[in-house]
Amino acid sequence: MRLKGKNIILGITGSIAAYKAAILLRLLIKEGAEVQVVITPAGKEFITPVTLSALSNKPVVSEFFGANDGSWNSHVDLGLWADLMLVAPATASTLGKMANGIADNMLVTTYLSAKCPVFIAPAMDLDMFAHPSTQRNLSILKEYGNSIVEPASGELASGLEGKGRMEEPEKILELVVEHFSAKKKLLNHKFLVTAGPTFEKIDPVRFIGNYSSGKMGYAIAEELADQGAEVTLVSGPVSVSTSNRHINVVEVESAQEMYEQCVSRFATCDGAVMCAAVADFTPVDKAAQKTKRGKENWSIELEPTKDIAAELGKLKKGNQLLVGFALETNDELENAQKKLDKKNLDFIVLNSLNDSGAGFGVDTNKITLVTKDNKPQVFELKSKKEVARDIVNKIIELKA
Repeated sequence: MRLKGKNIILGITGSIAAYKAAILLRLLIKEGAEVQVVITPAGKEFITPVTLSALSNKPVVSEFFGANDGSWNSHVDLGLWADLMLVAPATASTLGKMANGIADNMLVTTYLSAKCPVFIAPAMDLDMFAHPSTQRNLSILKEYGNSIVEPASGELASGLEGKGRMEEPEKILELVVEHFSAKKKLLNHKFLVTAGPTFEKIDPVRFIGNYSSGKMGYAIAEELADQGAEVTLVSGPVSVSTSNRHINVVEVESAQEMYEQCVSRFATCDGAVMCAAVADFTPVDKAAQKTKRGKENWSIELEPTKDIAAELGKLKKGNQLLVGFALETNDELENAQKKLDKKNLDFIVLNSLNDSGAGFGVDTNKITLVTKDNKPQVFELKSKKEVARDIVNKIIELKA
């Protein structure tokens, strides 16, 4: 029973291939998985919930509220419960809704709440699958970090060979088993990650800060945890969050608080990723009361904050790995190389504000990895989840 102890959401949509979902459900159950079926209203036109419920030994979820007693089906609880979500079959309509956040049914709402990996098995007419709009939606879903189960081949109406038919249940099962059996390469490792901005108080209502959203740091923490690491995430004030049980979030506000937390925790870690946008300066005097508007200018004296990465570079032992970030606007590679050497980093992740789609507040990033061998590794624009995977892969390479 290769899937014993695994919780899987099986999403079923309105496709003629829905009969395959029953076969897939039976195979998942046979391998020991606990499966909760979530079906769209259109899906019930192709296969009955009674059949699926009998196979899964669970009531099938379709609507937001129970038909008999009005009880609420919590998509949030489902998203937290699952170790994997598998949408098979996925119609062109559902792909479009998932890619664009159209949460008008229980399945898509559950998908948007899911914290687990998501596998999607498209099923539709071959020409529909080949249409640019479908391909665009698939590209978006891939950028979001979803795994697409490539459909089987067939003949297009034009006479050319194409894809569209849902992959066979037996092959999908093997992909799921392979996903769970993949060796976690950072198992038993501990990592420290910093994320978000710091806020440097001027008075009780004002502060000096920056536009960092924390998305990149949180994505790195998630990827490290997915590879088996126990992660301490020291986070400045952000609106993003994580529910991963392998990530311990330590909330801080100022650069000094972040410095203290990092320095006190680094010794017990195998490595650290300094992703936070820490303020370089902080007010010398912080007013105890709100400063009122006057007729004269207000001068604020600033002093440098402590360089957290540089301090950890001094404390670093031979078996520890230290990763820094550099956000530059000019002489990018030269400045990144200087930081790499000065702070005793193993490699540095370079961002340039001159690159469209990179920087603060967006869901994408474009990075260059700068290492001690002075051979920069340039990556294309990707989702921050994919960028996090590239960074963690580099960590794994250096830790191997």
